[in-house]
Amino acid sequence: MAIQSKHLFVNLPVKDLDKSMTFFSDIGFEFNEQMTDKNAACLIVGPNMFVMLLVEEFFKTFSKKQLADPRTSTEVIISISTDSRAGVDELVNDALSAGGTVSNDKMDNEFMYGWSFEDIDGHLWEVMYMPEDDDDRDEDFYA
Repeated sequence: MAIQSKHLFVNLPVKDLDKSMTFFSDIGFEFNEQMTDKNAACLIVGPNMFVMLLVEEFFKTFSKKQLADPRTSTEVIISISTDSRAGVDELVNDALSAGGTVSNDKMDNEFMYGWSFEDIDGHLWEVMYMPEDDDDRDEDFYA
């Protein structure tokens, strides 16, 4: 059997942890307080899915590579899903109201609907809705 992890943690460097936590709280996310301190905050994305917001200096202790500037380069796009098209629009509009910026135009095709934003540090977030019609869906894709 292929490897399947029980948890997913994405680590992102942030300039100001308090401002980043406020931004994500304002758009509806919560944090695991047991895994949050002055250097890091554990953003709960879903069951067993987390984004660790790490103060830049602390983030640098985990890698010998130079820290990329997310405002000028892209290393990762975090994609998350919602339960509806309206959910996509609501989450992105909330992110924009909280200080984020539009990353790309809305995408609408038969397989998915999506829209994206940049958080206050410039990290890219894609929000998508994928209809899961039981009669037409690809079981392997949704497994």
